[in-house]
Amino acid sequence: MLKIAFHPIYKHPLPEGHRFPMLKYELLPEQLIYEGTCSKDNFFEPEIPLDEHILRVHTEEYVQDLKQLTLDARAARKIGFPLSHGLVTREVIIADGTMKSSEYALQHGIAMNIAGGTHHAYTNRGEAFCLLNDQAIGARYLQNKKLADKVLIVDLDVHQGNGSAEIFKYDASVFTFSMHGEANYPFKKETSDLDIALENNTSDKEYLKILYETLPKLIKQERPDFVYYLCGVDVIASDKLGKLGMSIEGCKARDRFVLETCKTNNLPVMCSMGGGYSPNIKTIVEAHANTFRLAQDLFF
Repeated sequence: MLKIAFHPIYKHPLPEGHRFPMLKYELLPEQLIYEGTCSKDNFFEPEIPLDEHILRVHTEEYVQDLKQLTLDARAARKIGFPLSHGLVTREVIIADGTMKSSEYALQHGIAMNIAGGTHHAYTNRGEAFCLLNDQAIGARYLQNKKLADKVLIVDLDVHQGNGSAEIFKYDASVFTFSMHGEANYPFKKETSDLDIALENNTSDKEYLKILYETLPKLIKQERPDFVYYLCGVDVIASDKLGKLGMSIEGCKARDRFVLETCKTNNLPVMCSMGGGYSPNIKTIVEAHANTFRLAQDLFF
């Protein structure tokens, strides 16, 4: 069975007019159940994890500043959400969802988190709606439990995974691959193990050609035993915070290729949703839902 992490806390209250589409975390599972892609049995509710799992990635000082709400004002502003105990609890529960989904992926070939993909969180700071780096925490969790040795992060969000790049900069056991918009946030990029920067308005055809040529070679070269896939849908042309020219169909073809490639290579894959900021919430939900539909069709 496809296992999906979801908790009601994922939909966190924000000030009216905030640009982050928090509603998608409520609408996406509702849509998947309504259309019959999933049932309630597919979903599991993550919990508050032990601090030790978070501290394998993030510094103790930073984690304590989050929990005690003692981040300085500038650092808090960079996160982009009003800092609160509820927000911090949400973030650690999302991280738990990714850790547990990682174990489910080992059992079933794939598992997913309705939220996550918080790749802008560094070891000692957060930014751009990211407090804790869920896939980095997941990777360390698997390695600590001796469930994975070499991990590949495939980050196809439109924004570079700068936090992930920083966290694993000197660690050959986690390979970071980020394919993102060149002229987009973060404007000062970090150095991933492999960065592919795309020009504005990159089309489906251009994007998919690069991906088709890159991912199989990368898997052959690095020989990972586990894949984290960050499947942001902010690559779509309508996205307010993206600058690429992809269609929903192109985004779906991207997801299909990544998931098929993992399956063909017998690589367990854990998917975190990442970004999506199209003006119409229906576009965001539909693009994200495609990833779950493909997972269900290809693996079960």
